[in-house]
Amino acid sequence: MADNIDIHEAAKADAPALTSAQRIKRALANGKKERISKNASNKIMLGVFRVAAAITTLVLVAIIAYVVINGLPHVSPAFIFTWPHGVNAEGGIWPTIVSTVYVTALAMFICTPIAVLAAVYLAEYAKQGRLVHIIRYAADTLASVPSIVMGLFGYALFVEAMGLGLSMISAALALALLMLPIIMRTTEEAIRAVPRYIRWGAYGLGATKWQVVSKIVLPSAFGRIATGIVLGIGRAIGETAVVLYTMGQAINMPFTPLDSGRPMTVHLYLLANDGINMNAAYGTALLLMAIILAFNLFARWLSRKSK
Repeated sequence: MADNIDIHEAAKADAPALTSAQRIKRALANGKKERISKNASNKIMLGVFRVAAAITTLVLVAIIAYVVINGLPHVSPAFIFTWPHGVNAEGGIWPTIVSTVYVTALAMFICTPIAVLAAVYLAEYAKQGRLVHIIRYAADTLASVPSIVMGLFGYALFVEAMGLGLSMISAALALALLMLPIIMRTTEEAIRAVPRYIRWGAYGLGATKWQVVSKIVLPSAFGRIATGIVLGIGRAIGETAVVLYTMGQAINMPFTPLDSGRPMTVHLYLLANDGINMNAAYGTALLLMAIILAFNLFARWLSRKSK
């Protein structure tokens, strides 16, 4: 071991000493190599990200283009505002549009107050502990439940156990369960985003807790809360399994919450599954996609406006 150490020390002693200029040049060369390596890795990852973004965009554009090309020739005022008739479901889809709007609005009116009140409790009143974590975990789990499972649950509870039958109210209650975690979590995050100093200023003026929440916090967070509500509505409009199991598929013009109906998603499913009228199926798909896209764009506009 001692001999090895002596050999290395002798080699170091025999090596010529580097001047300051040589040391600077070597350091610059090493730094340049590191920069080249970093730049190469950055360019590679940037290319990977761009490819992933391009694939996602192309898939979306391809779906939209396919639906528009096949559905646009069959969409007309008569198609929108008339009833389907005949064995091949010819004619329009007006009752399905009314059923879709009816059940979605009913689900929104049921879900929104509960979701907002729950979010206010979690964000403003509840002590951060195990109970709050359990509630949040339950909400996140509920948001990930497959729609087919929620449809079967809604059928067992609302249609059979509660005796509501295949009706608008049964479908609205089941859809409200799907919308609840979306609106609740979005509202909670919106409330937490309101700056604390606004609350402190109100408390300094003698305001009560409820006055601060109702007069300051909720109005300040209204834009983001509305965004969550719109996203929940978009989720409800696009559901098929839930309304198929809880509302039925009869082509009726619903007037009361106990009436049955056929929303656009179920109508599209039946047309495409049976293959009886693909032209009407493509037209329905185009209108449904346009409605959902409009809600998503409106939600993004509300989100930007609230910032």
